[in-house]
Amino acid sequence: MRAREPGIRIGDLASGPGDAITDVQGVRVGHSTIVRGEGPLVVGEGPVRTGVTVVCPREGLARDEPVFAGAHRFNGNGEMTGLEWIREAGTLSSPVATTNTHSVGVVRDALVKAEMEARTGNEDYWSLPVAAETYDGTLNDINGQHVTAEHVREALSSASTGPVEQGSVGGGTGMICHEFKGGIGTASRCVSENDGGWTVGALVQANYGRRRTLCVDGVPVGRILTTERIPSPYESGAETPPAGTGSVIVVLATDAPLLPIQCDRLAKRATIGLGRMGGGLSGGSGDIFLAFATGNRGLPPDGLPDPPSTAPLEMVTNEYMTPLFHAAAEATEAAILNALLAAGDMTGRDGIIAYGLTPELLLGVLEEARR
Repeated sequence: MRAREPGIRIGDLASGPGDAITDVQGVRVGHSTIVRGEGPLVVGEGPVRTGVTVVCPREGLARDEPVFAGAHRFNGNGEMTGLEWIREAGTLSSPVATTNTHSVGVVRDALVKAEMEARTGNEDYWSLPVAAETYDGTLNDINGQHVTAEHVREALSSASTGPVEQGSVGGGTGMICHEFKGGIGTASRCVSENDGGWTVGALVQANYGRRRTLCVDGVPVGRILTTERIPSPYESGAETPPAGTGSVIVVLATDAPLLPIQCDRLAKRATIGLGRMGGGLSGGSGDIFLAFATGNRGLPPDGLPDPPSTAPLEMVTNEYMTPLFHAAAEATEAAILNALLAAGDMTGRDGIIAYGLTPELLLGVLEEARR
């Protein structure tokens, strides 16, 4: 379920045909979801509510044709590996993976191994892949570390340019957002032909926020859908983190020919979409954003034996960045809402329940608030 299907319009720009990050040509998304067990938590056994999501920036191996990229840390209580080289060189040469906090290492290492296995020849090889996390320990046996390299391979093998499954899937399986069930969400926005005709897509792993701050299309719905009306998973009596703690990862993709510093600027605008939804207010949250641009083709891989000394590039002029900023903010806002609407209810460890935000419930609240 996407916000546009029941008629909820976020922003002014049109979405792409799939309203997903895969509307940017060549971008692929895949998931591996792990759901098993129920009842009391037994560390190492479950219940398990977690997984892996991957975003692949090109049709083939990202290492063979890197993309320009940039990042923004809005609040740093989180992890995204590989950012130092992106900040230094301005290029992304790997898929971007999201998972839970205690599985970043195994996911990062599995990405290295997968690219090594996909390459031919005996040339020297190094990789600094991007793996990011948010905390799913309220619903999941996070200390059991149930994500394995096989789950990363499954996500990579399932990655496609088609529709993107959303909600309680992949890395978003056990996530909570504004004290509702959260998870993976995606959306896209297209700027007009007069503004360049480019597309910006967003994929989020939403796991942040207090109920009271939730806003949808400018309406403070969290003040109506209180935890007295729809219980919070943090009020179950089990030992859980404080309400509102958690993180959000945002991956932005565009087919505009952006340079690395322009990708940095685009990544910052995810903050606007997060703020419009009522997020970005917790000092204990990891709010980390990555943006990459596929518009320049033919960037040489790192480590070529005889690399070219130059590469022909295009760039968007500053006057045309503003429409892309609007697209990034709207796509992020819509992606978070799509994650909420697609997630459904989930019962996790110790019987803790995270209730989903249904379209019917949201439409009724929007009408109530506007009256």
